[in-house]
Amino acid sequence: MDREKVNFAKMNALGNEIIVADMRERTDIIGSSLAQTLKADPSLTFDQIMSIHDPRTPGTDAYIHIINADGSLSGACGNGMRCVTAALSAESGKMHFIFETNSAFLSSFEQSNGEFTVDLGVPHFDWDKIPLSEEFADTRHIELNIGPADEPVLHSPSVVNVGNPHALFWVKQDVWSYELERCGPLIENHPLFPEGINVSLALVTAPDAITLRVWERGAGLTRACGTAAAAASVCGARLGYTERFVTVTMPGGALLVEWKDNNHILITGPVNYEFSGKITLADGAWQRETEG
Repeated sequence: MDREKVNFAKMNALGNEIIVADMRERTDIIGSSLAQTLKADPSLTFDQIMSIHDPRTPGTDAYIHIINADGSLSGACGNGMRCVTAALSAESGKMHFIFETNSAFLSSFEQSNGEFTVDLGVPHFDWDKIPLSEEFADTRHIELNIGPADEPVLHSPSVVNVGNPHALFWVKQDVWSYELERCGPLIENHPLFPEGINVSLALVTAPDAITLRVWERGAGLTRACGTAAAAASVCGARLGYTERFVTVTMPGGALLVEWKDNNHILITGPVNYEFSGKITLADGAWQRETEG
């Protein structure tokens, strides 16, 4: 084994760009500085790095270390977990996996139609588990206005933690009518959110359909975000806007989200392989080896 280089696959799930790195049989990690070095290379675009490590807990298939594009640590990435599942399923022939992440134990599996499902577990609605810096008794809507006080552009988001924190602003017009690229970073870093937050604009188009646009914590505007889709679905159902089985359409495509009777959230959708290669850990140099 070349200890200086690791194998990786560049994948995407509805345009959510993911690097899946094979860190098995190693004790080191891909950390913030390497992620930032890789991100500085315009020829390798990504939103998250999903590093596969040997299991830390008996009964699990792997420990997954998740780093955002800006080098920050993430507790969950629904689309990234689907990419990991696809990569390991292709390698081993297995259909079902149990993974440990920094925030939870997650199960995932390949569907008979070739799509992939991740069980994100149970959502957390308590203010201190999201977390917020102030107590709110009802997190279906919290007091937060963006824009003029008498006529805010965005207001009263729903907040939830589905492995990472999310704020959902429910809008009445097209999600592209708002400058999310401007207000997204302001909301992400608002003092109300001590660990930062993912920011979404959500438009309910039917009882079983939501259109979503996402500013992802640590990554910026993304074409898709699995945990944001899950967050929108459970918050929409909690408010009575939607049913518990919805299609969430994002710029990169659609995810099916089911909030089951046991309160677990399942997200299902396709995964695409782009290419594979090797990354040199010492300096972040990388090379393609196999095209998709």
